Amino acid sequence: MSHCHHSVIAGHPALVSFWDFQGEEALLAKGPYPYQLEEMAGRVERFTEGVFGPQSLRFERGQWLRIPRSDCPALNFRGHGAKLTIAAWIKREAAPEGQCQAVAGMWNETEKKRQYCLFLNLRIWDSKDQVCGHVSATGGPTPGYPWCMTSAIGASPIPLEKWSFVAFTYDGAFAKVYVDGKLDARLAFNPFAYFEGLYDGGENGADFTVGGVNRSGEMGNFFAGVLGGLAVFNEALGEDELSAIAT
Repeated sequence: MSHCHHSVIAGHPALVSFWDFQGEEALLAKGPYPYQLEEMAGRVERFTEGVFGPQSLRFERGQWLRIPRSDCPALNFRGHGAKLTIAAWIKREAAPEGQCQAVAGMWNETEKKRQYCLFLNLRIWDSKDQVCGHVSATGGPTPGYPWCMTSAIGASPIPLEKWSFVAFTYDGAFAKVYVDGKLDARLAFNPFAYFEGLYDGGENGADFTVGGVNRSGEMGNFFAGVLGGLAVFNEALGEDELSAIAT
C-alpha cells in the first residue's frame, strides 16, 4: 500500500484518528485527534510486515488495546445524529472455533454499555467468518434475545493469512460493512436498517477498545492476527471513498 493512500486517509475532512502503527510511537494516532492506545496485556508484537510501512501489530491471544473513554471524546459516537466509519487493515489468523472477534469500538457487554463495534466472526444470523458492524441504541441485549442482534453482516468469509481491508459505516439510518472497498451485500443484513441511533453511555460508558471487548465480566472476544492500520471517521464514507482508500 503506497504513500498516496496514506495521504487520502490523513487528508480526509471527516478523519478523527488514524493509526498506521509505524515508528517508535506506533500507538499514537495521526490526524486531528492524536489519541494514544494503551497496551493492556503486555507489549503487542511489532510485526515486520505492514500496510503503511514496515510494521504492524500482531496480537497474541488475550492482548488488547484501549483508550479510556474520558480521553477520547471524539470517538464517542452516540445518539440519533451518530455517523461513523471504522476501517481496519487486517490479516486474520486461526482462532479458537466459534470465537467472536472484536476489532475496535465502544462496546461493553458486561455493563450493558454497547454503542458500536467492528467485529469478525459473529455467530448470530447464520454467520461465521464475515465482517460485522454492531450497533446498539439500548446498550443491552436485543429484547427477546440473550445477545445484541442488531448488526450489519456481510456475505463473504474473510480469508486467513491474507491482508483484507474491512470497514463498517453507520449514517443514522443504515449500518453497512465493506470488504476491500466494496459493499459486501447480504439480503436483510447488509445494508442493515437501523434508525434508532447509538446508545449514549454518558461519562461512565464504554472505553474505546481494540482487539477485544468487555463481556461476561472480563475481557474477551479477542482478535486473532495482525492489524496493519486503523482509521476512524465521523461520517459514513461511501463506497467510492472506501474503494479509493482500498485500491
